[in-house]
Amino acid sequence: MQSLWLGRGRVTQETMARQLWVLRHAEAEPHGTRSDAERQLTTRGEGQARAAGIALVALGAAFDAVLFSPKARARQTAELAAAEWSEEQRELLRPHPPLAGGFDARQALDALSTIVPDGRLLLVGHEPDLSRLVGELTGGRADLKKGGLAVVRLEGVGGELAVLMRPRELALIAGVPADGN
Repeated sequence: MQSLWLGRGRVTQETMARQLWVLRHAEAEPHGTRSDAERQLTTRGEGQARAAGIALVALGAAFDAVLFSPKARARQTAELAAAEWSEEQRELLRPHPPLAGGFDARQALDALSTIVPDGRLLLVGHEPDLSRLVGELTGGRADLKKGGLAVVRLEGVGGELAVLMRPRELALIAGVPADGN
């Protein structure tokens, strides 16, 4: 068993299943500001990304791989979050072109197959793909907000939604203002 700290309490989890951690890119410039692939994070979005990184450290999350969409806003989210991580964890960041659009459960499972059986994979990408992905893997419905996080525990052919947090909850865990700044 392994412990995961959530605020003041501790949640224990078995290490016998893979975990898919899904982070939606933080708040970005409006559509039409520039090409979709080049849209940047807003100042608020930069704060959300940093808060997510701090929260991941506070939760004791360590990853075997970190894949992000090559679109600017997802890359920025991943890089700003990783700025709070150890050098070893930052070196895991890799662009993953399929995350740019149309990413689905099959592709997520393919990416997961490259890590150890009890490993953790973090994906940083876009809607509607990420909420749909979580739903496909768990059989439920998820609404992943900009800068939000979902964790799916996968064992066998089934998935369980272990965590779903909005940026506000991540900011609270991180101990930063909830508006992302």
